[in-house]
Amino acid sequence: MNNVKQINDSISVAMGQPTPQDLRQAAEEGYKSVLNLRSLQEEGALSDEQQHAEAAGLQYVNLPVRPDALNQEQADRIMEQIDQLPKPLLTHCKSGLRSGAMALMYVATREGLSAEAAMEKGKQMGFDCDSSPQMKEFFKQYVSTHSNGDRAS
Repeated sequence: MNNVKQINDSISVAMGQPTPQDLRQAAEEGYKSVLNLRSLQEEGALSDEQQHAEAAGLQYVNLPVRPDALNQEQADRIMEQIDQLPKPLLTHCKSGLRSGAMALMYVATREGLSAEAAMEKGKQMGFDCDSSPQMKEFFKQYVSTHSNGDRAS
């Protein structure tokens, strides 16, 4: 698949909307599940993505995220889904910003990284954390209160 960033061995982020062919290719490459963070009403969303993913043999979950309306309960649900879905997992949104932020939040909270370290890792991978100040602030707050490691971030 083109334009996929591997966060770690179990999570990758598609930097855009996967096509039906991308979903088949993801299954062929060994992915086990897809976590879609887009609303099916968003412009450019694949309305029958679940059918394509499942036809390719992928487990599929859709949890729409709006960066300006993200809250703790929603983030907790996404973290639980990432915990529960078979790995490796492919997550996506429209551009990769939401899915990249959620994947990095997951890694930070499970591996004890500080919010700053997780954001730096994201920056090195090409995620523009500065383009969404609300998401960036939520990310910092969530990681600092949910990290398994040092809570002083």
